[in-house]
Amino acid sequence: MPPEYAVHGHFSIKSDVFSFGVIVLEIISGKKNREFSDLENFLNLLGYAWRLWREGMAMELMDQALGERFNPSEVIQCIQVGLLCVQQIPEDRPDMSSVVLMLNGEKSLPDPHVPAFYIERRIPEADSSSEKCKPSSPNEMSLTTFEAR
Repeated sequence: MPPEYAVHGHFSIKSDVFSFGVIVLEIISGKKNREFSDLENFLNLLGYAWRLWREGMAMELMDQALGERFNPSEVIQCIQVGLLCVQQIPEDRPDMSSVVLMLNGEKSLPDPHVPAFYIERRIPEADSSSEKCKPSSPNEMSLTTFEAR
């Protein structure tokens, strides 16, 4: 779901591009965006793909089930196109005709920016020891029992 719809309830002319980008990243990774969770960095699939791209490790996104049956430059190209399609601002996303040209190698690929729904959170150090704070969520529940008089 594109951010302009999720936040404001509006579809834009580039909403389909966003969805296409999510599907491209899902196909490459072999993981569903809704089910993906990077517990170490609290990232969804889009954020995880962005982090790997930014760190120059984009090939780590690829589904290991593909083994050696791929062209690395084509995988990188698809990841880059996928990231371009999931930009936060609709105007920053390419239109679908440009996406087709990019995937065919007929159009140059600009560098992607931070994707939508990306929030970088770091786990703070607990103290001078090497242990890290673990995120917690207090699950408090109250129980009220009604009894007759």
